[in-house]
Amino acid sequence: MKKLIPVLVLFALVVLIIIVKQRGESADTEPIVWYGMMPHPYITEVSEGAAAAARDAGVAILKVVGQEWTQDNENANVKALSTKGHKAFSIFPGDPAGANGLFGQLVRNGQYVVAYGAEPNVPTPATFTVATDIHQAATDACEALVRMMGGKGRILNVLETVTDVNTKVRNDAIVAVAERHPDVQIVQTISDMSQVSVAKERIQSALAALGDGVDGIITTGYNPTLAAAAVLTEWHADPEHKRIRFIGIDTGPTVIEAIRNGSIDATVSQNPFGHGYISCTILARMVAGAEPREPYQFINAGHVIITKDNLDTYADEIRAITGRIIAEIDMKYLK
Repeated sequence: MKKLIPVLVLFALVVLIIIVKQRGESADTEPIVWYGMMPHPYITEVSEGAAAAARDAGVAILKVVGQEWTQDNENANVKALSTKGHKAFSIFPGDPAGANGLFGQLVRNGQYVVAYGAEPNVPTPATFTVATDIHQAATDACEALVRMMGGKGRILNVLETVTDVNTKVRNDAIVAVAERHPDVQIVQTISDMSQVSVAKERIQSALAALGDGVDGIITTGYNPTLAAAAVLTEWHADPEHKRIRFIGIDTGPTVIEAIRNGSIDATVSQNPFGHGYISCTILARMVAGAEPREPYQFINAGHVIITKDNLDTYADEIRAITGRIIAEIDMKYLK
């Protein structure tokens, strides 16, 4: 029996070391993962919202950005992360159907999922989606463009990445608006512009081919908006060119400056900071023990149309929307 005591003591020490090591590893593992599909200005702004949520909620959030805007790349990266002990994920759904397979696997692992930026196909294993109502935002943008054109004219419809889940929804909204106005026509649709240089070249080519046949341009992607702002700044500098009315999306500095100096008319701010901040705040509350009031809820993060009239106040409008949603989390979304 005396010979067994040292062995038992050694065994107990080994078990204690393993437990302490496992607890240490758990403590070092961030509870929440925020995942962005690939480097992009929108992803950068959402990431800033996630970082702010981490500070305000006092929780560690691992921020990871992928290599491609594809569901396959997202699947590979997130599945690897799902084995590291993280409890919750904030994820942009690369594909509305394909993302649900990934979300379902995470939920089966006992991990929380909040989608941001776009809504996956419903029903979905995700508990929440935090996003702009993209159909409504595109509708509002196109209606604003029609008003700028005086209720009639020919629109050049400029889309961005065809693999983005939001592109088709935005296009459908623009087509529907045009159909509601008998004197409005979409004269051409151009798409698949993942780089500003490519978008600029295609917009310039369309204007050269159509000549005076364009009265308004709408862009619903970040890169085409930057490109159109640059093209129209040059176009409107020539007094012989007629005024082409324009509305874009997102708030790059060159876009804001083009609105300020009158080169373009408007753009849409879709609250990417809120996409990150709200989604990660919800996950922090759920990790701490809160439960969703419904199996699934869509949270509209809001949008604001920016013109010269509200250039200096639109950021406050967006922050107010985010603040209102956060104030309502425990009343409307969690218990």
